[in-house]
Amino acid sequence: MKRTALHNSSGFTLIELMLVVAILGILATLATGSFLSFQAKSKQAEAKTNISSVAVTAVAHKAEYGTYVTDWLGLGWQAHGTTRYRYWYNGLAAAGTPSTAEAGVNYGDPGSAVTVDSFIVGAVGNIDSDVSTDQWLYDNNRVFTNLQNDVPTP
Repeated sequence: MKRTALHNSSGFTLIELMLVVAILGILATLATGSFLSFQAKSKQAEAKTNISSVAVTAVAHKAEYGTYVTDWLGLGWQAHGTTRYRYWYNGLAAAGTPSTAEAGVNYGDPGSAVTVDSFIVGAVGNIDSDVSTDQWLYDNNRVFTNLQNDVPTP
């Protein structure tokens, strides 16, 4: 009996191809969610780094003068380049940080304050372009507090 080309063809069936495409789609969806979360967390590093820098400056001022300075001018800290966050110290916003936000987003002070013996530095930013903000506080006890997390979870 002679076999035709139709019987000898080797390859994938339509169902096998559809199954592979579905699996690849699921894997791509999972990878995208994880990537976006990782990207947003890396953007939060800006806030942590800048807040730490302000805190080091405040602690150095207290070590030299016996009290925490109460304004940005006395601190001598300023933002360099474009920042994603608005930084707060004793209720005052740092110059050069975002002031006009997108519709529905509030860059207001999350609770920064300074006394003779303590300080709290704040940062508010919108890192994933939605209406919620990422809000951080850091105090003289070296405690970071994330008041509102704007990082999407995968």
